[in-house]
Amino acid sequence: MSAESDGPAVDEAVRTLLLLMPRLVGRAKRLPVPAALQGLDLAPRHLALLAHLEYDGPTSINELATRLEVAPTTVSLMVSELSRPGVLQRTADPTDRRRRIIAITPAYAAPIKEWLSGSATAWESVMRGLAPAERATVITALHAYETALEQAATQHRHTQPQEEGRT
Repeated sequence: MSAESDGPAVDEAVRTLLLLMPRLVGRAKRLPVPAALQGLDLAPRHLALLAHLEYDGPTSINELATRLEVAPTTVSLMVSELSRPGVLQRTADPTDRRRRIIAITPAYAAPIKEWLSGSATAWESVMRGLAPAERATVITALHAYETALEQAATQHRHTQPQEEGRT
């Protein structure tokens, strides 16, 4: 193992993470989905939205959009997708009747909590073993990785040759 002062060299760290990330995603995907949620065709975007509602409580479309870092119209579409089968409900904000508050319906609260708990329990186990500065480093690194992936995807889209016949 080639190591720098107190950890792996950059190339070795990259290699390790490239091998580790697919396993992590695969294991997370294998967490059991509660029976009440199995027929809903939930995607990762739904998981993120439901996690915000579960951990932060009911909120508005605009606040969810800010938290998820997407457009309010995107959140509105997801909320509509989850409202049809009764997973989410929209109610009037008591302080501003024009504003709608989005919440998980009582019928789906327990299955969603159960579904999210698998990942949450694993993260809690890991994070409890780290010092606060180490936790901050993990979170910062994951955010930076997400940003770098998005930049790479954007660069790739802009460097692809145009198909013949298209302008």
